[in-house]
Amino acid sequence: MRIINLSAALAVWLMAMCFCHAQETTIEILETSKTAIINEEKDLLKMAVEKINEQLQNQEITQEEAEQLKQEVAEKHALNIENRLAIVDNKIALLERNKDVEVIDDENRSYLKFSLGDSDEGVVYLGKKYKTPKYDRRTKSHLVFSFGLNNAIGDGQSLDDSDFKVGGSRYAEIGLAWKTRVFDNSNWLRILYGISFQFNGLKPTDNRYFVDTGDQTELQVFPTDLDKSKFRMDNLVVPIHVEFGPSKKIEKENYFRYSTHNKFKMGLGGYAGLNLGSRQKLKFEENGEDVKQKLKADYNTSNFVYGLSAYVGFSDLSLYCKYDLNPIFKNNTTDIHNVSLGLRWDWD
Repeated sequence: MRIINLSAALAVWLMAMCFCHAQETTIEILETSKTAIINEEKDLLKMAVEKINEQLQNQEITQEEAEQLKQEVAEKHALNIENRLAIVDNKIALLERNKDVEVIDDENRSYLKFSLGDSDEGVVYLGKKYKTPKYDRRTKSHLVFSFGLNNAIGDGQSLDDSDFKVGGSRYAEIGLAWKTRVFDNSNWLRILYGISFQFNGLKPTDNRYFVDTGDQTELQVFPTDLDKSKFRMDNLVVPIHVEFGPSKKIEKENYFRYSTHNKFKMGLGGYAGLNLGSRQKLKFEENGEDVKQKLKADYNTSNFVYGLSAYVGFSDLSLYCKYDLNPIFKNNTTDIHNVSLGLRWDWD
């Protein structure tokens, strides 16, 4: 029992020492934050003055209006410094008078919270340095996803006499894109570039499948009835598009952004990349048993892929089409080219 009492007393002493140390550390952080607050407000004032000077240079305001605006923002940030320092001083005074006070920082800071024991006593919040948003973000990134119908046609051929099922052949594309504004003070023209995976599928008609004869790859009739015949090509490409369309300018005190949400857009461009592989899946019945074959081979497909693509839409959703300029198979007597049409999402 004596050992238990000594252990409990030692634990209480350690907790008290830890809390006192944490409280002292918090006070030190709050004292340091005073300098950070002054620097933050000075940076915000500097950005506001630069924006006023830009308006003056563009002849949007007069010299007198510029001086008046500079005086107003200077007074504003001076009061901000005074008020925020007073808040910090009050928090320090609370910590020095009390051992169980909650310290909650302003909304422009994030917090680290820890406590001693099971209750809320001894809760402290450690402030993190305020991050000023970038004034102008000219480039931003987003995810791209597209899927739809796929097919392949030769020179002078149309989808009506295609060798592949129109509804059964499909494609999918997923990637990461970057969008960069071309002009300094306008967002009507943008460049989109990135990296994407393309999965192009073809389902032959008339119970046929692809056969590699050595120099060429041909469609041949399968000896028995096929339940499924599907050919797929996987590509890694770099797409580049020039995008046109209006946008909305959102202006804040210390930054501005352009938004294409709920706006019309159109993109024209192309892509180039590598064929990662080709495979064929067959399903059929043999001797009363279901057979599934997954065949991965070269099939004489083009190693380098390139083509044209375009999209037109509203906000994040577009109608998207792409056409491979390279033939699917390298040495065939008749070249056929992959063509796709579907929907595209740009998650800005």
